[in-house]
Amino acid sequence: MTRVLAIDLGGTNLRAAVHTGDIAGLTQLVREPAPGNLDAFVARVRALAAEGEAEAVGLAVPGLAEGSVCRWIPNLPWLHGVDIAALFPNLRVAVGNDAQIALLAEAAEGAAKDVSDAILLAIGTGIGSAVLANGRIVAGAHGGACSFGWASADIKDHGEERSGWLERVASGRALDALAGEIGLADGRQLIAAAKAGQLAAQTLLEVPARQLGTALAGAVGLLDPGVILVSGGLADVLDVIAPPLLAAMRRQLPPHLRGIELKPGLFGSRAGLVGAALAGQAGSGWRQIR
Repeated sequence: MTRVLAIDLGGTNLRAAVHTGDIAGLTQLVREPAPGNLDAFVARVRALAAEGEAEAVGLAVPGLAEGSVCRWIPNLPWLHGVDIAALFPNLRVAVGNDAQIALLAEAAEGAAKDVSDAILLAIGTGIGSAVLANGRIVAGAHGGACSFGWASADIKDHGEERSGWLERVASGRALDALAGEIGLADGRQLIAAAKAGQLAAQTLLEVPARQLGTALAGAVGLLDPGVILVSGGLADVLDVIAPPLLAAMRRQLPPHLRGIELKPGLFGSRAGLVGAALAGQAGSGWRQIR
């Protein structure tokens, strides 16, 4: 079995683990601040690969990847245009968008294991997304398919360079702003208050939930998925947001599509590492699951 260095690289943190064939036994090797430049990234990956005696690398990045080339990584601009495979010629390399890599984990071993078609929403600071269609994770012409955070249900919105309408109204940043309306520090406190049954917090969360549901209706109508998975911070309060989200979505769908299931992913915050391990094991063909 190929030893794989699995890396979940975020705009803030880097997490890594070594995969030797047993996903259940995958243990995190490090969690540390993300490198500040390309040289630091290369040095750190080489050191981790040597420590783990890795023969391959699976890398989840917070942006777009086309093949092994990073095309747009807003929070790590030093990765723009970088061919990861060229940096590590002695290692087999698989690179993917973090939401697509997370969906690989869920589709291969997790909450979407028994379906051929699924949507994953990773709702944290921003909104990431990925689509499984007929057993394959969709990439698009330039690696940017399924950028659901850019979906819009507001014709008056003027757009923005770095984030889409849905991200601006329903991501973690939006929840931070909503939390302030009832004297809470951030979205984490808002979610905790909603889970604790505080009516004011639950009422505030209904608005982004309805916006998510309205935008999701278009994706469901286009793709007819078997399940919608939610990961990230909002997965922790899915029981609160699911009723208004599903109600808003079903209003915009025909009867035969209204039964779609909404549920949290199985791997939670580990999905990026698990998916990176599986991608590194599979190599360049990691998108084809079944």
